[in-house]
Amino acid sequence: MSRWTTILFDLDHTLLDSDASEARAFDVTLQSIGIDDPAAHLPAYRELNTALWKQVERGELSPNDVKHIRWAQLLDHLGLDGDAHVMGQTFLDGLGAHGELYPGALDVLAACSVARLGLVTNGIGSVQRQRIDRLEIAHYFDGLAISGEVGVSKPDPAIFDHLGFGDLDPTSTLMIGDSLTSDIAAGNNAGFATCWFNRHGVDPDTLPENTSAPTMTVGALNDIPAVVDW
Repeated sequence: MSRWTTILFDLDHTLLDSDASEARAFDVTLQSIGIDDPAAHLPAYRELNTALWKQVERGELSPNDVKHIRWAQLLDHLGLDGDAHVMGQTFLDGLGAHGELYPGALDVLAACSVARLGLVTNGIGSVQRQRIDRLEIAHYFDGLAISGEVGVSKPDPAIFDHLGFGDLDPTSTLMIGDSLTSDIAAGNNAGFATCWFNRHGVDPDTLPENTSAPTMTVGALNDIPAVVDW
């Protein structure tokens, strides 16, 4: 029998192949302003976007600020003309419409459903809700907190207050996610056990000394059910 009465999941890069979703949405967005080789500019976009989401984690920006800032920055970086607000909406529509769950994600959710499940995601509400609806995963979760809707982002543990679960028992709550600075830090800040989905096989010895350390680590989604029985 699992010791966890509540298991909290991240969405992007944990259950959802967000890289594929982003790449397809990016193609559509740049093609909308006449760029024939969008992939050539994807690395520049990802660098700018990553920096902005780090600001979100530090509480310097809200997820909703990122929607248009990233496109204004990219247009400036590339010396291109375009409407950052229009491009931002085109991109959001693409993010919601594209991208699939990682293979085995549904099996993991089913296996973990012995506990109460929550989905805690840093993201823009319209995008995340469209994805959740399209992928038909809402029924797995008893609570949902999207940072763009609730006004607080991981790693701030206050985001967990928006799940509607009341006070969570740290001794029986597990947070699962791919980001050490967001998911794992948030879980640690709340006093929960944490499970790092180390998708890329990062050597922990190469991480900065102040990195939030997870309680446990898995390298594949299908290893998570065993963690639930830990």
